[in-house]
Amino acid sequence: MSAPTLTRLALRARLAVAALGPFFCGACVLLLAGGAAIIWLLPQHALQAQRHAIALGLARMPPPVEKPAPVIANENLALFYATLGEKRYAEQQVKTLFGIAAKSGLSLSQGDYKAGYDRNARLHTYQVTLPVKGSYGAIWKFTILSLRAIPFASLDEISFKRDNLGEPALEARVRMTFYLQDVPGAPQ
Repeated sequence: MSAPTLTRLALRARLAVAALGPFFCGACVLLLAGGAAIIWLLPQHALQAQRHAIALGLARMPPPVEKPAPVIANENLALFYATLGEKRYAEQQVKTLFGIAAKSGLSLSQGDYKAGYDRNARLHTYQVTLPVKGSYGAIWKFTILSLRAIPFASLDEISFKRDNLGEPALEARVRMTFYLQDVPGAPQ
């Protein structure tokens, strides 16, 4: 289109607006915009309804059930005994505890040691009770590092004692049990 044609169209539009009034023209523009919005929204609504139907169908379907592998008692028992420590290295595990205590910044006194045998479980136990002195955080660090370093140990008891309220170090009593077997890998 040329410039004079555009000018003529603009002039005709101005004359039409002046003749019909601005309110009528505004209403026509709003009506056209509403119609365009409805035409655009109809396919969107259909797409949304289709997605909703798919989601409902998926929600109604039960989740696929996977059959767990059958548990074999002998395999579990073999795994249990494979995790036990060796009875002949019990003293070395105590040395490990002393090393971890030193790394944690704890003062460790001589402890109490008690060996035992559980007939029902067919395993040996080695109970270690250690009085430690240090900060609260250092004591917990010691216990966690000990359980990580000795996977066949259990933390049976931990008790804290502070003589004076303002004293930074506290005394604790840590009792752990090592679960051991005579010969590793041998059926019990």
